[in-house]
Amino acid sequence: MPFYESVFIARQDISQAQVDGLVERFSGIISEGGGQIAGNEYWGLRNLAFRIRKNRKGHYVMLNIEAPAEAVAEMERNMRIDEDVMRYMTLKVDGFEEGPSAIMRGRDDRRGGRRDRDRPGGGRDRDRGGERAARPDNATDAKTDAKTDAKTDTDTKKDGDTA
Repeated sequence: MPFYESVFIARQDISQAQVDGLVERFSGIISEGGGQIAGNEYWGLRNLAFRIRKNRKGHYVMLNIEAPAEAVAEMERNMRIDEDVMRYMTLKVDGFEEGPSAIMRGRDDRRGGRRDRDRPGGGRDRDRGGERAARPDNATDAKTDAKTDAKTDTDTKKDGDTA
């Protein structure tokens, strides 16, 4: 049987239990059609790139499906009908990835890795304070030099006028 990866986005205002109910319903449709769900991942409530049906967030779920095309088509038909599903995409793949998907790996990398604020300097950019590289003596700002020269000239004229 062919392998499919299907991702759907559910509305933000439904609960986690309702999202699990959707997964169970779609899994039942696949199993009735002679297939099986090899695995599923809940990616969480995530921000959308643009508003969909007046929603700014959505529950993302990925299903790994091993089923005939007719069962997948029936599942997609039910996704179109369901009001809670805002978007879906199903792709035919050669095989499933071992371990977590790229989205889940990226989430783990962000949590487990070194964060910017853990760096020396408190996470500030090098350009905006913190640990700055020493500037050579001859690398001064031209505008500052021009202002300093102008101020020195006016101070000299004033001193000359009063003396």
